[in-house]
Amino acid sequence: MKKNICLSLLLCVLAVTTFAQSNRFGKLLKETPGMVSYTMRASFAKDVPGTLDKIKALGITNMEMSSLFGKTAAEMRKYLDERGMRCSSYGVRYNALKDNMDSVIRDAKTLGAEFVRLSGVPYKGTFTLEDAKRTVDDFNQFGRKLKANGLTFVYHNHGFEFQPYQNGTLFDYIVQNTNPDDVSYEMDILWVFHPGHDPETLLKKYPKRFKLMHVKDLKKGIKGDFSGSTPPENDVTLGTGQLNLPAILKAAQKTAIKYYYIEDESPIVEQQVPLSIAYLKSL
Repeated sequence: MKKNICLSLLLCVLAVTTFAQSNRFGKLLKETPGMVSYTMRASFAKDVPGTLDKIKALGITNMEMSSLFGKTAAEMRKYLDERGMRCSSYGVRYNALKDNMDSVIRDAKTLGAEFVRLSGVPYKGTFTLEDAKRTVDDFNQFGRKLKANGLTFVYHNHGFEFQPYQNGTLFDYIVQNTNPDDVSYEMDILWVFHPGHDPETLLKKYPKRFKLMHVKDLKKGIKGDFSGSTPPENDVTLGTGQLNLPAILKAAQKTAIKYYYIEDESPIVEQQVPLSIAYLKSL
């Protein structure tokens, strides 16, 4: 009997050790990253629960929902709960925050989100100082209201905000003129690099302002600009593009970033994401 008990205990230890090793990430990213729902947007549009099953099978349980894909927040929460998954960040559009803040708050709380994320602001042609000033006013307003309701507002940069301004950029102007108690940021590393800036340097410049990160890579040879746009096929498997991911993630460990999300906009995302996960584990 004692031999059987000892053998059972040994098998349990081996099983736990094997599971831990199989789910362990590299030193630069200690926890399994989440995923932005936009990555699987084509699949979500056809089958929400089936897509969540595919994502869960990759070992990912933390979602940033950039859309509800025709479902109510309650329905999406039910699908997530059934799979032991969660939504830590809820992405919405500018008009939703401007005109329907109460609905945003209600849906975010139903989803169980900690963060409400915005990924763009209205402007025409080139993003200007006047656009940045309006953005600052809006962000401070959005942030105050969300904070009062137990949520954290984050803005996801998109490249166009990096127009030069004085000794820095208009993105610097926005960060420096928004209230740090109410307004935080989600760094999309591709959209820092694309307009010609270094994500590692920006993380070191504002270590307390960034709370979330989109982890992605840009195809080699692509030249960036301030458009905030690049063809989706230019999103490549992590570690195969232009970004220095080891340096970026090392710098990120010394910041206030809480969650990392894989985002891949390519048309072959289901081929690339498993390779990207393997790359992150290797770091």
